[in-house]
This record gives sequence, C-alpha cells and structure tokens, in this order.
Amino acid sequence: MAKHSVAMAKKRWLIMLAAFLSVSTVTVLLMRSNNSDSCNTNHFTIAQDNNQIRSPVQLTNAASSPLNFMKSKLVLMVSHELSLSGGPLLLMELAFLLRGVGSDVVWITNQKPSEHDQVIYSLESKMLDRGVQVLSAKGEKAIDTALKADMVILNTAVAGKWLDAVLKEKVAHVLPKVLWWIHEMRGHYFKVEYVKHLPFVAGAMIDSHTTAEYWKNRTRERLGIKMPETFVVHLGNSKELMEVAEDSVAKRVLREHVRESLGVRNDDLLFAIINSVSRGKGQDLFLHSFYESLQLIQEKKLQLPSLHAVVVGSDMNAQTKFEMELRKFVVEKKIQNHVHFVNKTLAVAPYLAAVDVLVQNSQARGECFGRITIEAMAFRLPVLGTAAGGTMEIVVNGTTGLLHPVGKEGVTPLAENIVKLASHVEKRLTMGKKGYERVKERFLEHHMSQRIALVLKEVLQKARQ
Repeated sequence: MAKHSVAMAKKRWLIMLAAFLSVSTVTVLLMRSNNSDSCNTNHFTIAQDNNQIRSPVQLTNAASSPLNFMKSKLVLMVSHELSLSGGPLLLMELAFLLRGVGSDVVWITNQKPSEHDQVIYSLESKMLDRGVQVLSAKGEKAIDTALKADMVILNTAVAGKWLDAVLKEKVAHVLPKVLWWIHEMRGHYFKVEYVKHLPFVAGAMIDSHTTAEYWKNRTRERLGIKMPETFVVHLGNSKELMEVAEDSVAKRVLREHVRESLGVRNDDLLFAIINSVSRGKGQDLFLHSFYESLQLIQEKKLQLPSLHAVVVGSDMNAQTKFEMELRKFVVEKKIQNHVHFVNKTLAVAPYLAAVDVLVQNSQARGECFGRITIEAMAFRLPVLGTAAGGTMEIVVNGTTGLLHPVGKEGVTPLAENIVKLASHVEKRLTMGKKGYERVKERFLEHHMSQRIALVLKEVLQKARQ
C-alpha cells in the first residue's frame, strides 16, 4: 500500500513536471527578475528631512486575509511594460491577491510592442481569466478609471511617464491616491520626466531598506526632489512554491528528472545561478569563480564529487554579445562538461529542487530584493550572494549562506566559498535548514500580504482626506 502511495505521488509530480516544462516554452525567465540580520522588518523607522522610510508592523493571528478591507474597492494598476521580469509579475501577483478578496482590479500596460507578442497575450489571458480587466493605456476609459479608482498603483519608476502622457491636466486629481511601487536600483531611472510627481503621491513602496535609502538620497541630491512617505515591504514566497518545496516526493521526482536532462549524476554537486542572463546579474564573474574553484580543488587534491555550474536564464534566440562571451569562456577553459546553460523559464521550482547551492551574483548595487533568493532558501539551499542590495537583508552571512564582494574583487572569495560548501556537507545542510527557518519566519505570502495591507490602508486614508 505504501509503495502504491509513493507511485501515485510520483505520477502526480511527473504530471506537474510536464506542466512546468511546457510553461517554459512560451515564457521568459522571471528576474527575481537575487549580512548580518540587521534590518528588522517588523519595526524599522528612518526619519530625515521630515521624510520617513518605514516598515509596517506585521499583523498577528489574522482570522482572515488582511486584505479583506479592499473588498469592492476599485484599483487601477499601471505597469510600464508587461513581461515576465520581476516588476510586472509582482504587480500581477498583487492583482490576484486583491481579486481574491473581491477588489475590482483594472490593468494598464503603458508600453507595448506594435506586433503581436505571445508572452503579453498569455499574461493578459491569465489576468482576464482571474477577473482582472485589461484596458488600453490611452483614451477616455483609462482616464475615467483613474479618476474613479479608490487607488492607483504605479509599478516601477518608468511608469511615471504615463501620468502626463495620458492624464495631462487631470494628473493633480489622481496623485493623492497613487501608491508608487519601485523596484529599480539602476541610476538611469533617475530622470525628472519619470519621477517629477513622486513627492506628491500618497506613498512609495520599495522592496528593501537599501533601495529605499538609495532612492531617498539620490532623488534629493541629484534631482532636488523629496520622496513621499516610503514603506519598505519585503516580498514573500507563494503558497504554490512552498507546497512544492515542502513535499519530499515532489522534490525527489523533480531532482531526478532535471538532473537526468542535464546529464549529471545524483552525487554531483550543482551550483546554480538563476537570473536573466545579463552583465548586471554577474554570470560572467560566476563562471570565472567556478573555473577558479575547479583549479583550487585540483591544486589541493581534494577528493570531492564532480562540481557543475548551471546557468538558468539563457536565450540563444537573442544571441546577445554577453551570452556569446559566456559560452566562449566555457569552451576556452574546456569546462563544457561542467557548465550547463538552461533556457529562460518561469518554472524555477524544478531547478531549485535539482541543485545544491544557489549563487546570487548580481553586481553594482545588487538586487533590489532578489526573490529567487528566498525561493532557494525555501528549498533548503544555502546561498552564495554578493554583499550588496536586498541580498544583505535576506542572507545571514555565515548562517544561511556566505557573502562575497561585488566586482572582480569577489571572484576569488566566491571561488573559495564554492570550495568551502563543496567540502563541508554538514555546513551546506545546516545553512539550508537555517535558510528555510528564516523563510518560514518572515518571507511567506501571508507575511507579504500583512505588510502590504498596512500600506494600502494608509494610502486609502490619505486618498479620502
């Protein structure tokens, strides 16, 4: 009977695996679109120049969804684009949470390609199926909805272009009920034409304290404008992902099938970087570190399982110069048997189940938050991350993973950390367990819902005033 149950469970997860892999053929990688535990997300306040950055205090023991007060509220969501990068998908996730409590949600994509786009079509269909209305970015209906809405959520800094382009003289009527959700850490987003209305909105919501501080300082110093009241809201893992992460049969089935597809053995050690392939995500430096780690193992004559690097987020259809550089490096160093490129996919769970360590190697200021990091921790994976951005608010250095510097200075430390985790099984497993516990404490969907609920309540209150 027990064998029959296991067989049935395996069959169920094989079907789910097929579903995962079928999604990847028509979608693009979600860029989640990557120190010490010094940031307490429950009680955190910074006040400067009458400008506050706050983390909402979490609700406790909620008998029902903390978003129930949004029932029958009309919410207009404006995204600068519709793709499977982090920003649009996060906004879609919030749209579905609000639909779940009975909100009327309307979606506008400000920038669309003129030709048919399969990804946009698929995502819009998904929203329509869930009861989210989809409107054209321009026209009287868009303006009328913005004026009638109880709340308008602008997603990413670039979405600010929509305000003047569409609302024009009516902008002032809408600003008091705007919540601006910002995910960017790059300097080229700091343009007056994007964010000139930022000081006058009801509030800004940002995914990490590091990014919030960066925005507050940079808008003041470079643009001479002041941020509105700013809320830091760390993200959380979906219930669906946690269900897979906590199902031992599911993980075993996914692990076996992904490893078989990659041509690696069960005992091999896999270090994965899961991000859209671009220089800012640091795949090049990771591969340099990985090659250096192989050299260290050889020099020290360490007896270890075979090491493999998995780069999830490849796009050979685009044939970018950067990706061609990565593949050329692999050939030149003769490590083709140790490096595996996986095409872009939204289905990250199979790879998280299959690998042993996640590498979050985002460069410059790092990730604004890096959702793939908490997803990997849910799968009990230790994280080797750059000591920058939101990663420092997620990974506890030495406890749930190990941090290394950004840039070329981080290549050798990352290589040494790869060897360290490859050499110490207990350390690897303990870090993974501690990471899972940290996720359960603060990075679940209901944690995120509670934090967002407090922000939405304040925005609604300001809009009424």
